[in-house]
Amino acid sequence: MLNNWVVMPTCLPLVLRRCHACASERFRANGKFRVNANHKLLDAWLLVLCTACGGTAKLTVLERMNVRSVRPELLDRMHDNDPGLAAALLQDPVVRRRNRIALDWDNAWRLDTGGSDHLEREVSDVIDVSVRFAAQIPVRPVRLIAEGCGLSRAEVERLITEGKLVSAVRLSGKLSGDFTFTLKR
Repeated sequence: MLNNWVVMPTCLPLVLRRCHACASERFRANGKFRVNANHKLLDAWLLVLCTACGGTAKLTVLERMNVRSVRPELLDRMHDNDPGLAAALLQDPVVRRRNRIALDWDNAWRLDTGGSDHLEREVSDVIDVSVRFAAQIPVRPVRLIAEGCGLSRAEVERLITEGKLVSAVRLSGKLSGDFTFTLKR
């Protein structure tokens, strides 16, 4: 039987960038946008707040875009300070590269096992699990498997080396894409 697990975000991740006021390196995105019009050109920023001093920094979303080239629904979502748009823009590699930022996903996600837990592991000899990511959250698969099966990370590492835990993807390092694994008792 195939178990489905989902890695879901619980809040917006922290933005890693140096604060000009206090030299802190963490900002919290609150989903607020600033849109500025200069004749027919638009600039738009996602506002982030320093976690140490509360100073505001702007992450460039649109820069000198012609008003007619911006989709009206995108502009409406920015005016409404849509947190879903803020989450999507933080995960956009173009926005991250343009603003030279990285994301810190610590304590900003949870694993939903759909009610299946490590007790089911004791009943069956072989468990197939499909892990799906609701957002591009980089997480170590060993950590997910340990948390979902109720094992320690060392136990998961031991199962991998013994060949009792197999997957088509490499389980060392971090993943942010869907994968499956099989656990043999």
